[in-house]
Amino acid sequence: MAFVLCLLLLLALLGSPVSQGHSVHKTTVGTLDLGYLPAGNYETNLYVDSGPIEILFRIVRAFLSVVQPNPFPEDLIRKAVQQRFEHTKNDYQKVAHYEIGFILLAGLGLLFVVLIPLVGLCFCMCRCCNNCGGEMHQRQKKNGDCRRRCFATSLFVVSLIMSIGVFCAFVTNQHLTTQVQGMRPLIKSNFKDLRTLLTDTPEQINYLVSQFDAPKNQALLDLDNIGPLLGRRVQAQLGKRVLPALDAVLTMAGAIRETREALENVSASMEILQEGTNKLSANLTNAKENLKNTLNDAACSEAQASSTCNVIKNSLNQLSINANFSRLPPVTSQLAKVNEVLKIDLARLVQKGYAAFNDTPNMVQNQTKNIISDVKSVLDSIGTNITVVIKMLPIQKMITDFVIYLTQTETYIDNYFPLVEQYDFYRWLCCLIACCLLILILVFYYLGLMCGTCGYKKHKTPTNRGCVSNTGGNFLMAGVGFSFLFSWALMIIVVSTFVLGGNVEKLVCEPFKEKSIFQVLDTPYLFNPQWRNYLSGLLFKNPDVNLTFKQVYSDCKENKGIYTSLQLDKFYNISKFLAISQYTQDLTIQFESIKINLSTIVLLDEVGKENLWNFSFSGIDGIDFAEYLAEVNKSITKVDLLSFANDLEARAEQLPKGALENALKGHASNIRMIHHQRVIPLEQEMSTLNQSIRLLQKTATELMVKVSQVIATVESAQLLINNNASFIIIEETKKYMDAIIDYFEQYIQWVIDSLTMDVAACKPLANVIDTAVEIFLCSYITNSVNAFWFGLGGATMFLVPALIFAVKLSKFYRRMDSEDVYDDAMEQW
Repeated sequence: MAFVLCLLLLLALLGSPVSQGHSVHKTTVGTLDLGYLPAGNYETNLYVDSGPIEILFRIVRAFLSVVQPNPFPEDLIRKAVQQRFEHTKNDYQKVAHYEIGFILLAGLGLLFVVLIPLVGLCFCMCRCCNNCGGEMHQRQKKNGDCRRRCFATSLFVVSLIMSIGVFCAFVTNQHLTTQVQGMRPLIKSNFKDLRTLLTDTPEQINYLVSQFDAPKNQALLDLDNIGPLLGRRVQAQLGKRVLPALDAVLTMAGAIRETREALENVSASMEILQEGTNKLSANLTNAKENLKNTLNDAACSEAQASSTCNVIKNSLNQLSINANFSRLPPVTSQLAKVNEVLKIDLARLVQKGYAAFNDTPNMVQNQTKNIISDVKSVLDSIGTNITVVIKMLPIQKMITDFVIYLTQTETYIDNYFPLVEQYDFYRWLCCLIACCLLILILVFYYLGLMCGTCGYKKHKTPTNRGCVSNTGGNFLMAGVGFSFLFSWALMIIVVSTFVLGGNVEKLVCEPFKEKSIFQVLDTPYLFNPQWRNYLSGLLFKNPDVNLTFKQVYSDCKENKGIYTSLQLDKFYNISKFLAISQYTQDLTIQFESIKINLSTIVLLDEVGKENLWNFSFSGIDGIDFAEYLAEVNKSITKVDLLSFANDLEARAEQLPKGALENALKGHASNIRMIHHQRVIPLEQEMSTLNQSIRLLQKTATELMVKVSQVIATVESAQLLINNNASFIIIEETKKYMDAIIDYFEQYIQWVIDSLTMDVAACKPLANVIDTAVEIFLCSYITNSVNAFWFGLGGATMFLVPALIFAVKLSKFYRRMDSEDVYDDAMEQW
């Protein structure tokens, strides 16, 4: 349970009694740029590159999965720990069932340990009695060469397999030593990361405190600009009623000016039309008299001209004025009253109202000077309180305690790591000796095969075999002897490392990778019958907090802050201590004491109102617009003079050539001239009069109602400013205050988020656990130990067939004392 010990050891360092701990309120205005929390760079690299030997590790793990296919026995381990390993008979049966694979193979190994020495002893005694191949006599058989070759080949193949096993054992032995020697930089890296964590955490907390200047400076900037900010808010709300009222008055002022212009136009047009119609009437009278005189000429009494002249005479009555403007009433009295109204510049009075209303921000700025200084002092006290709360975090105390322990631990490891390396050297030497014993046996076998094969002469009899062949046989028997001497010791090494390494892999390494080991560690009341949650009881003396090994390890693996990982909110609730409400009470009181008086704003004074009333009584609504429009819509003359002139000229053409014709044509030209000189200008003036009358008619329609509505609108807006503006000011002041408070809400939320997720990010703690368990225990030690027994055990197991083949083969290489003899006659027969 190295993982358990390591995890408990690391987390226990952080233990320290902690205090208790409220929440927030939200508005969104501007976003503060609070920067990024300073964080150190961690150097520890947990990636393990085993190289080509990783293939061997995977083969061993696959072999162990076949030996032990059962799932991780969570319930069995829980029960064993809770009972303090005092197993009942039923528990032993469960353990045996789980370990059945290991038990069987370990039993076979132990059987090997017991039987091999006994078999060797019996074999030795048997050979001493010239049995079991001990007699130096070889019987000749027809398949002797075939058997020799088979034995030699089999021994060679088995030796090769053993060589591979020995090579794997030797490589993994060296690999383990290399990894142990390389552990020092990894340990140093972990300690460096832990020191970085401890160094950065106070800096991070100081950074959190220093960033209070960001909301404070923004709040001070807004307070210095309370006029533009709050004043414009108030002005915008009041403007919904005030601006339409002032715009209506300004529109009425424009209407008054337009009315005067229209009245002036009417008056001028009437004079021009009256004068023009008089002149036109005189011209038409003269033209008619002259035309009568011409028609009274004797030439008209002739038969050819009399009818034409009579027609012309009958049409002379049409040459007269049709419109009569002299009977229309004048507008001089209305014009005089409007001019009297315009003596007061109503537009200027309205502009004064606009100016007074637009001065609202300055009024707010001036009336809040005393309160703003008090608000600034409140902000300073808020900063002091927040700094105190952050500085009270238990993280500081934990770090101080951890620094002391870290220094002691680092010193301890530095002092004892050379001892670890020394013991590892002894282990390496023992394993090397074990490998060398196998290598020695293999050397005898290879030498025996080489010498026997090279020195064997087919034509020589067993008693005449050469020295080289005999030496090869002796080497083979030497290998057999050493096999009996050392194989049982090698098997003891194999069995012990197999049981230890295999169970560590299945009970620690695999559950750690699958995180199932945490489910055992997090079992309630597992290590202490009085503690439901062992970790929180160990760290904080409060076993009721649901703090689990799995959750702490996972959070640290994700580089979350210690505050979140260790659930420090259960002991020191930073949200409670940093609740914005407890810091903004004084601020709210100060803002609620703001009193802004806007009653000095006058939108339109009494003079302006009276001016509007005077305009409504100007009398323009008494003008008889129907009479004016009826006269204007008439034609100037009873007949169109151009048509009359054209008709006169056409009738003159019907008369005989002479003076009468020429005279009538002259009268027609004179009538055309009168039309162009008199009628056309009068028609243009009548159009102007028509436009003016219609404008006056539009203005005069319900003039009294319009003026009353404008004045009522102004008075309503003025009443809003004088009496009800306080409600708007209170509402907008609250919004302005919320905007100020929102800066601190953003800051406090940022502080809370940083403390819970970023401050004292505990990735190095997870790295230490991963280094101790996954890297050192599993990747470096367990993988190497398992690969070692796998290679050594394979080579040791193949010693049995090897020594059998070697004994059989040595008969064909060694020089015999006697041999089978055949008679010549018998041969001939």
